[in-house]
Amino acid sequence: MLHADLLEQARGFGPQIVALRRAIHSEPELGLHNPLTRDKIRAALAHLPLEWREGPSTTGLVAVLKGGAGDGRRVLLRGDTDALPMDEETGLDFASTIAGRMHACGHDTHTAMLAGAAEVLCVRRESLAGEVMFMFQPGEEGFHGARFMLGDGLIDPLPQAAFALHIMPNSPHGLVAGRNGALLASADQFDIIVSGAGGHASMPHMALDPMPVAAEIVTAIQAMVTRKFPVSDPVVATVAKIDGGTAHNVIPDKVRMRGTLRTLSVENRARLQEELHRLAGGIASAHGMVADVTITPGFPVTVCDARAVDLGECVATDLGGEGRFHRMDHPIMGAEDFSYVLEKVPGAMFFLGVSHQGQDWRSCCGIHSPRMVVDEAVLPFGAAFLAGCAERFLSLGFE
Repeated sequence: MLHADLLEQARGFGPQIVALRRAIHSEPELGLHNPLTRDKIRAALAHLPLEWREGPSTTGLVAVLKGGAGDGRRVLLRGDTDALPMDEETGLDFASTIAGRMHACGHDTHTAMLAGAAEVLCVRRESLAGEVMFMFQPGEEGFHGARFMLGDGLIDPLPQAAFALHIMPNSPHGLVAGRNGALLASADQFDIIVSGAGGHASMPHMALDPMPVAAEIVTAIQAMVTRKFPVSDPVVATVAKIDGGTAHNVIPDKVRMRGTLRTLSVENRARLQEELHRLAGGIASAHGMVADVTITPGFPVTVCDARAVDLGECVATDLGGEGRFHRMDHPIMGAEDFSYVLEKVPGAMFFLGVSHQGQDWRSCCGIHSPRMVVDEAVLPFGAAFLAGCAERFLSLGFE
């Protein structure tokens, strides 16, 4: 059982958590280098007894808190810091001041809750037997920031457990959700170039038109997914962009396609790539053309350790009572680069519902929406949850 005052302490830091979230939200940054956000984090936590680490590849930070009750276990808590390249349409007083950038995935709240957890755990430092690592990580939105921070040695020696929290604006207010095993999918990008021979649009018999071949490949990809992969281990293959041609009466030489491949297992990830090469090449060859397929590897599958999920359920229940934790029946086909950490360290990611109290959460805008908003009243609970996961693990391990 957690100390009863953990949530109250986190609520006491509520104004600081909200202020940091709003400051970060108003000046969003992209990619691996978020210097404004880094400086806000350092300033907000400068008064705490933390040891700071930085590396050459990113503006990522790791703050280390050494417990006062002696050496023991080591646990990592992670929050991401980067935003998305999109305009904001929320109308908030603290909306993005930078055109084409918005914290539409909630990383501003993740960072603020992690900072709140640091405040709480520093208050409780003397009772902690072990070490807490607070990982403030840029470059989650497709830039592999976690992999770079691991490569820079910022979390060496590795902890024995790792936890992260991701908000969900279209989920019930204050509900924590998680599941054992695959939580989120792997995500790879594919590019296909179908090469033919251009000509006049009125005389397709005198050209090699790559356009209908590209269309055939798009359709065949859907059949491949449903006929070669079991529904019990699902995959998603989506063609998201097709580019070809310059005019209404010109057959182009080439058509380019781009999309995403999502899987929930290492085996299907490799097989889906093989099948895509075979399918695109075979269809193009049947029409006397060539299809070049390029796969750009993305994030691995996010796999949660069952013991870590059990620990998170205990913490959520201790803080919020019965019914505060939901066991998800199915994974989500989105992707997360916290997966790089979970490949090396047993742990779990959880989702936190941040819809407004009393609102129909099903009607709320989801993450990556330009109109996404969150109920900031939930953020202290998120900070307490992260702190509780760390405190429980340091005390009990995966019991």
